[in-house]
Amino acid sequence: MAVRVAVVYYSATGNVHALADAVAKGAASRDAEVRLRRVPELAPDSAIDANPAWRAHVDATKDTVPEATLEDLEWATAYALGTPTRYGTPAAQLKQFIDTTGGIWQAGVFHSKPATSFTSSINRHGGQESTLLALNNVFYHWGCIIVPPGYTDPVLYAAGGNPYGTSWPSGGGETPDEATLAAANYQGRHLADIATRLAG
Repeated sequence: MAVRVAVVYYSATGNVHALADAVAKGAASRDAEVRLRRVPELAPDSAIDANPAWRAHVDATKDTVPEATLEDLEWATAYALGTPTRYGTPAAQLKQFIDTTGGIWQAGVFHSKPATSFTSSINRHGGQESTLLALNNVFYHWGCIIVPPGYTDPVLYAAGGNPYGTSWPSGGGETPDEATLAAANYQGRHLADIATRLAG
């Protein structure tokens, strides 16, 4: 059976979107079927319009990246979830989507499927690890097999060496650098490889 990876994320200004795209490409390079999906935006237009980068990203992806549905989760045999850090926790937009999964969770859709997570914040110590651990709490409840990148490839050290998942400190608005995108790509490959082994 072909590995099917759902990369589901929320991104305000585009950093997590860039990581999600790299994760998706990494998984696809291992011949996995991949669905790259964004969760719905919940913020009012007044908040989005106050940040030109946020408005630009919303407009750039609204017709190019499909919105995530529960069917995407049912379809997948592996998951990669991405979110910006919000006070050391996942963004409300991704959390709201997760909170709609109760029915398929009770039906056992997530059981024994591999899952991984990634994030971005303004500061390197702005809650990245706690956000990834919070997403892992969801995976525990879902009954997933958590697949962190760990320290399993040298490419991870060049990106800051976060064993929990790829993370990017955007600082003054910088987009993810090549080292971080390479780490995200590896994380997608690693997830697909583990999913393939589990399916074998």
